[in-house]
Amino acid sequence: MTDPASNFNVHPRAIERILDANLDRAREGLRAIEDWFRFALEDRDRAAICKDLRQQLAQWHADRYVAARDTPRDPGTVLAHPAEMTRQDITHLLRANCSRVQEALRTVEEYAKLERPEMAAACEQARYRVYALESSLFGRKRRDRLQAARLYLITHPVPDWLAAVEAALAGGVRVVQYRRKECDYRQLLVEARQVKALCERYEALAIVNDRVDLALDIDADGVHLGQTDMEVATARRLLGPHKLIGQSTTNADELEAALATTADYIGVGPVYATPTKPGKAAAGFDYVRLAAARATVPWFAIGGIAPDTLAPTLAAGATRVAVVRSLMSALDPRETAGRMLTALDVATRV
Repeated sequence: MTDPASNFNVHPRAIERILDANLDRAREGLRAIEDWFRFALEDRDRAAICKDLRQQLAQWHADRYVAARDTPRDPGTVLAHPAEMTRQDITHLLRANCSRVQEALRTVEEYAKLERPEMAAACEQARYRVYALESSLFGRKRRDRLQAARLYLITHPVPDWLAAVEAALAGGVRVVQYRRKECDYRQLLVEARQVKALCERYEALAIVNDRVDLALDIDADGVHLGQTDMEVATARRLLGPHKLIGQSTTNADELEAALATTADYIGVGPVYATPTKPGKAAAGFDYVRLAAARATVPWFAIGGIAPDTLAPTLAAGATRVAVVRSLMSALDPRETAGRMLTALDVATRV
């Protein structure tokens, strides 16, 4: 096979220049992440991991790589994308630097295979450690928010549905699942992005029902899966470790199966019969009590729960609830959400 390099006027020290640039890039990105852990989160352990990774990379940064550097004639110094010039917020900044480190390490890993296989192997392991850092940073934030959430809204295509979602968020809802059946994908994409934008404004989690592809397209916080949807293990491979996955359950067997997966939370119900799930019998309070005794992840009671049916659901052991019609069809979703959250707060303090 012809070497592609033979067809071009290749710089004689191209490999050294590539390794030099990407070792620098990885160390710079790590420093940006390290400073956030150190000064903002005061997280000594993860700051130490970043520092250790930087020092490991410094050991691989041979003098000959630095000597190959030719900054004045490097065309990359004048190439800049507008997106690199601004950061929307701290999340955007941290994500950008995690990606910067991961991409640089992958480049070093590949080019080092040509001359220093041990360096390639070390950078592969470093890249996995950065993935774990990213997961702990963003995954923990999402899971902390999930743990704190008490009221979960599932959308329904009523008139002025988006206004109802915003009013519920203003009333204190902190998880919104976009759910829409029998709709073309382009419309789903438009509506899901609208929901995500609202959730970002109110610092709520944006979840997509069923569709992992849609969740990926809008960079949702996660996806919720029913018993006949994609398996949790498959969704986890597609979404990665830091996104949330929810699983619906209706009985003890489904509960145990869900708890054996990497699902981050589960739905428990329907507590009452509901037109949202036609033909599905109510699981009732016995199942709520079972979930309260056995669940090892956050769980939300669901199905026919409204302000006037909330009290017995809480008495059965629920501390979080998911609702559809009681907020989407409420005359005042903000006020209704507030009343339900007050009841939930009282129940969790008892």
